[in-house]
Amino acid sequence: MGSPERLLFPAFLIVAAAIHGIQGDAMVSGTVFCDRCKDGRVTLFDYPLNGMKVSVLCPGDNGQAIEYGETTTNFMGSYTMRFQGSPDLANCVSQVSSTGQGCGAASGSPQTIRLVFRMFDMAMYSAYPLISQPAQPMPYCLGSSTNPPPVNPPAPSVPTPVTPTPTIRQPPATTPPISGIPPLPPMPPMPFFQASTCSSRMWAMPENRCYWKVLRPDLKVALVFGPLAARRYGTDITLLVSMSGRGDPYKTLLREATTALLNSYHSLQYPYRPLSVIIRTNYALLGSTRNVLRTALRFMQANSGYGNATCNFTPCT
Repeated sequence: MGSPERLLFPAFLIVAAAIHGIQGDAMVSGTVFCDRCKDGRVTLFDYPLNGMKVSVLCPGDNGQAIEYGETTTNFMGSYTMRFQGSPDLANCVSQVSSTGQGCGAASGSPQTIRLVFRMFDMAMYSAYPLISQPAQPMPYCLGSSTNPPPVNPPAPSVPTPVTPTPTIRQPPATTPPISGIPPLPPMPPMPFFQASTCSSRMWAMPENRCYWKVLRPDLKVALVFGPLAARRYGTDITLLVSMSGRGDPYKTLLREATTALLNSYHSLQYPYRPLSVIIRTNYALLGSTRNVLRTALRFMQANSGYGNATCNFTPCT
């Protein structure tokens, strides 16, 4: 997941708001992630944080920071703040004002707000991703050590000599099976690390409903994909209903985009990451019908596995 994609997604939300007629305002947006490895950057192991309070601070006349506004991140870790009168926020910063839920003890450093776009009396700003950090890095992170070796390790014990016992070779047919040792349980499946791409038909089947782990079937398309999708598809259509759309380029785009988003959460080896799916969908909605069809075709090819990957669904029990 590249850094430009994380920064472009808030900008699309702002453009969508501008389309609805918002003028004379300044908009600030960004994202908040849990820095599980405590390395100060967003990596593969990090995830967006929901319910985090974010503040915008600007320098006052006496040099002290003044809080201009505060908001809370949504379930995608994104936040957006609007300020009337289009104030100049070029010297302001955004920061996590409370640790919220899910990550841990501390928040990272504030991030400078940068001007993305200005036209007439409307200005759009974005900030680099903010981070919240746990008390200790996760054990799978490079360089982390949750169990350091003891300072004075105990001396190795001297093994007691054992007199070898002669082995009596038994014929294979009369060798009794080993008893008292249960068989090892099978390794738990790790579908997130397996290559898997499933079609919209597979995701819509009731027997596969257990694989909707991050997104719920009843979530609204407008909430997941943003204001541009709300303007095109309305505010009542759900993700499950969107997967039955056919016969129209925009319905096809939404069906394949929803499928791509589900596949991106289901498999790490899916070619698109979740924010990339949302960004590409919003970009297509801003363009022509040809751009809509092109984006839908690319999602459709990825959802079919390009002929190399298959769907690893098994019916839910």
